[in-house]
Amino acid sequence: MGLETILEAKVKEAATELFSIELPQVEFQPTRKDFEGDITIVVFPMLRFIKGNPVQIGEQIGAYLEKEVEAVSGFNVIKGFLNIVIGDAFYVNFFKEIKDVADYGFEAQKDDEAVMVEYSSPNTNKPLHLGHIRNNLLGYSVAEILKASGKKVYKTQIINDRGIHICKSMLAWKRFGNGETPESTGLKGDKLVGNYYVAFDKAYKKQVSELVASGTDKKVAEKEAPILLEAQEMLQKWEAGDDEVVSLWKEMNGWVYEGFEETYANLGVDFDKLYYESDTYLLGKDVVAQGLEKDVFYRKDDGSVWIDLTDEGLDEKIVLRSDGTAVYMTQDIGTAIQRVKDHPDVEGMVYTVGNEQDYHFKVLFLILKKLGFSWSENLHHLSYGMVDLPSGKMKSREGTVVDADDLMKEMAQTAADISEELGKLEEYSEAQKQELYKMIGLGALKYYILKVDPKKRILFDPEESVDFQGNTGPFIQYTFARIQSILRKAVETNAFEGGSNNIEQLDPKEKELIKQLQLFPETIQLAAANYSPALIANYTYDLVKEFNSFYQQVSILGETDAAKKALRVQLAKKVSEVIESSFRLLGIGVPERM
Repeated sequence: MGLETILEAKVKEAATELFSIELPQVEFQPTRKDFEGDITIVVFPMLRFIKGNPVQIGEQIGAYLEKEVEAVSGFNVIKGFLNIVIGDAFYVNFFKEIKDVADYGFEAQKDDEAVMVEYSSPNTNKPLHLGHIRNNLLGYSVAEILKASGKKVYKTQIINDRGIHICKSMLAWKRFGNGETPESTGLKGDKLVGNYYVAFDKAYKKQVSELVASGTDKKVAEKEAPILLEAQEMLQKWEAGDDEVVSLWKEMNGWVYEGFEETYANLGVDFDKLYYESDTYLLGKDVVAQGLEKDVFYRKDDGSVWIDLTDEGLDEKIVLRSDGTAVYMTQDIGTAIQRVKDHPDVEGMVYTVGNEQDYHFKVLFLILKKLGFSWSENLHHLSYGMVDLPSGKMKSREGTVVDADDLMKEMAQTAADISEELGKLEEYSEAQKQELYKMIGLGALKYYILKVDPKKRILFDPEESVDFQGNTGPFIQYTFARIQSILRKAVETNAFEGGSNNIEQLDPKEKELIKQLQLFPETIQLAAANYSPALIANYTYDLVKEFNSFYQQVSILGETDAAKKALRVQLAKKVSEVIESSFRLLGIGVPERM
């Protein structure tokens, strides 16, 4: 039973015995650094139930806790805040319990309730870019955090492999490609196809300009540019199953998939199940028919089908066009239902999609609820802000995006430049150096993005992210490597063998470090409940700051008392294990040496 749980029960007991009232809940917060104490009980909310002076009420409850709870060794009251001092024995015993626990903080998986996490979901007409990186990192990390909290998790994506944008790349390749392939050009397949998406846009804009120059209205020109009409005709042929078009579509998509796989491997993300829009775009039409029968949807005079959500504070939304073709909403309804059919243990889904789709997901979740699916109560849109660069906004059509592969290479190079300046890698082989640079560069990128609350927009600065000081990935990796150095020396000098179980009194810095370790399991649960890797990232930074303060002020290997030395070495080891576990949840590696 956790400390807060014990204290809450006893505070409620005190309220009943001392004041003859039942407290519904007890509010806790960390004790401010300038006051003595380890945990603070906030008295002010109790005044709704207990009449009197908050200081006197705090004094009475504090005295009761000191008498009734073995762990409580003292207290003080500052205005309406009851600061509780927890005895060293409690923390010593707690550390004994966790020091040899593998994967401390992780809950065992419950197989009866699974969650599906969707992320990435790219279009097959261009390579992955910086925006996809945030999406992938968030989705992957949330999936790992949900696993650590005890959930069974399926990682998935839906690949947008059909539609007019795909045909634009295909048509441009047919027109301008001269049969070139990834093999003949040496380009990754996704980059090659992306180049033709840009080429289409250039040709399209040129045709629009020519039409306007010859007297055509601009809006008409934008709709009637010959290359656009040809792309639309190609889409119709694809939908009709034209052999030549389908064959080209398969070939070019195949190039893109190989490129994506390479990027995912370098980024360190993976998936359990892939869905393809070409398989799912017709899903949902049957469900719409069923919804019409149940009066969930209604048909307009032109034959289109809609849902009226005005009673929910939203508007009317189309779910089927007048010609009977599906819209994105139809497809998303069908895909959600199909996923539960494929995985009957799925009780909820997390959609990692940018905040420009907030409204879409509100509507989707409401429609599924109105259709009567019980699991619709457990759908979550992991909405996130865009990633900007100092140079401004990215545009795929104009080829001004920051390519994911290029960015990862740049991050590794930035890490290499800084590491060479610091000059601590003399013993490394060239291969070891390159592996380390990649780990530091990727760690910097991932941490910089994941430490920010998902809802916030990010201005990404590559150089700032690779700083070896402050709240950065490399700073935390460096601390981990420093601890590994301490542990190697501890093994050489048998410093682990000092009988730390005999310790009864802690240095204040040891106590603070154990208190920080104690927060890890609840941080995982909180991060899972809020779908927020930022909580894990910033917890890890706080732990590392606490360790560095401990390291600077308390001698570890220089301690002459064998029991104290053993405890401090074991503490350092546990801190490094929690750093490694935290970073694993963020998809970041940790180096043995730096």
